[in-house]
Amino acid sequence: MAVDTLLVIALALLVIFFLGKVVVLVRPHQKGLVERLGKFHRQLEPGIHFIIPFIDRVIKVDMRERVVDVPPQEVITRDNVVVTVDGIIYYRVMDPQASVYRVGNFVQAAVNLAQTNLRNIIGELSLDETLTSRELINTRLRTVLDEATDAWGVKVTRVELKRIEPPADVTEAMHKQMKAEREKRAMILEAEGYRESEIQRAEGIKQSEILKAEGKARSMQLIADAKKYQLIREAEGQAEAWRTILKALRESAPNREVITLQYLEALKRLAEGQATKLIVPMELSGLASLLELARAREWLPSTVDGGTTTSSGGTPLNGDSNSNGGTQTNGGKG
Repeated sequence: MAVDTLLVIALALLVIFFLGKVVVLVRPHQKGLVERLGKFHRQLEPGIHFIIPFIDRVIKVDMRERVVDVPPQEVITRDNVVVTVDGIIYYRVMDPQASVYRVGNFVQAAVNLAQTNLRNIIGELSLDETLTSRELINTRLRTVLDEATDAWGVKVTRVELKRIEPPADVTEAMHKQMKAEREKRAMILEAEGYRESEIQRAEGIKQSEILKAEGKARSMQLIADAKKYQLIREAEGQAEAWRTILKALRESAPNREVITLQYLEALKRLAEGQATKLIVPMELSGLASLLELARAREWLPSTVDGGTTTSSGGTPLNGDSNSNGGTQTNGGKG
């Protein structure tokens, strides 16, 4: 019984081993290459496949995108500055047969190719261009690697530079330059701000003076218009008064005696004023006949000295006075 059990176990293990050699499972992200007696026979797609054990051999190739790390290396720029550069390469296998049979170690080949081309590309650029042209370097390096690896059945999808590090003294000098540039920019901005504020202030003063001048001119114009309107209205009033007086005179048809009485009333008002001179623009020869009427109505003072009638100023008023062009009465002779 023990021998039979061992035989059964051995037979089961042999069957399992045989099935393991016969059945091949290819995953969805893989492709299989079958070699029969050392020669490529066929390609296996994802799924379950059967092969002849001990005659066929299966090589599985990963078709997913993978990453290769490019180690740091020192590169000399066009202006003789040594910089340390490293990067990463993204690639995927497009032809599994070419990737297996046309290159022995793709990772090492890709790293060496990337380092060589990095030296060539950065050697054509200055330090400033290297630091500001990452996208250009990535594109050129990807193009070169893609062309070189196309025969290997591999597609380089992306290349990225992780670090571009200048020497410590160059980095310090760059920091000083950056600080000086920032200080310069700050001073320029401050000067421009001060200039702009002064311009705005001058513009404000200018506008203020203009508005003040316009307001003053407008005020003077309004005052002048008001005075003009006042004079016009006064002149119109006086004209209307004269028209009314003339109309009343024409309607009343006054005689010489009425006019003389009105003249004497005007003389009375003149005599009551504060003036020291009285000019009478009328011939005095006609006044002698009206003195009695004026005394009777008490319009003029009636002081008689030796038969001569005088005004309040003491100047004689009679027919013998000089009446050529008018008579002037005051404290002395006019």
